[in-house]
Amino acid sequence: MDTTHYSLCGAGLGLRRPLLNQLVNNPPDDIGFYEVAPENWITVGGKLGKQFRSMTERFDFVCHGLSLSLGSTDPLDEVFVLAVKQFLAEHNIKLYSEHLSYCSKDGHLYDLMPIPFTSEAVTHVAQRIKRVQDILEQKIAIENVSYYAAPGQEMSEIDFFNAVVSEADCNVLLDLNNIYVNSTNHGYKADAFLKAIPAQRIAYAHIAGHHVEAKDFLVDTHGASVVDPVWKLLKKAYQLYGVFPTLLERDFNIPEMGELLQEVGTINALQEAWTRQYAKQPA
Repeated sequence: MDTTHYSLCGAGLGLRRPLLNQLVNNPPDDIGFYEVAPENWITVGGKLGKQFRSMTERFDFVCHGLSLSLGSTDPLDEVFVLAVKQFLAEHNIKLYSEHLSYCSKDGHLYDLMPIPFTSEAVTHVAQRIKRVQDILEQKIAIENVSYYAAPGQEMSEIDFFNAVVSEADCNVLLDLNNIYVNSTNHGYKADAFLKAIPAQRIAYAHIAGHHVEAKDFLVDTHGASVVDPVWKLLKKAYQLYGVFPTLLERDFNIPEMGELLQEVGTINALQEAWTRQYAKQPA
């Protein structure tokens, strides 16, 4: 698979405020790009705003939204979308992504809720994604999300995801941990889901840790280290589709920078191993 079309490269890290001082003063060489939630930075000024600007002037950034609520029946917040558009332009942000979920109903719910896997929902969500893309004048990437219930399910998760992406003509943010969590909780094969993803639409990927509530019940927390089966799933994804930009998410229980860089280093190592192997193959 041709990897030259990506607007990013390498291994990324989610930029959280507790990390900002360290990253501004001593940015690691092995982090290829950073990700932020625009909701957390659009209105930030003062010292934090200046520090953030100093980062976006030096490094590649992507935005991963939290509140667009693509699956909601509430009106799309076009004022917010316009604010995001300005933020992307001001900081030369490479990509904007969001969750295939909803988080509002007559006000914010402060959680990412599952969209029913129905044909009606496909049409509804795809139309909202198209409207966002029209306003932003660029494609966005949609993330496959973790979910713990599937109300009104008429189709499988992968069929629903692929239908939305196709009808909206958007890109994909591939979350490997979410595939693993959902496959465990809902009893399907993670490899089969991965093989059915529209690989040509992948913009970048997430990898993260989760909480083990029970053997058959995992909770997507982004608050722990990445486990070996998820690393193996990322390796499998590279084998299937080639190397794509991949970002480490850590939102809670944030460890010392050295521990985060070890996991970023694992992403880099997997990417380099694939590149070495691919380079040996005849054209």
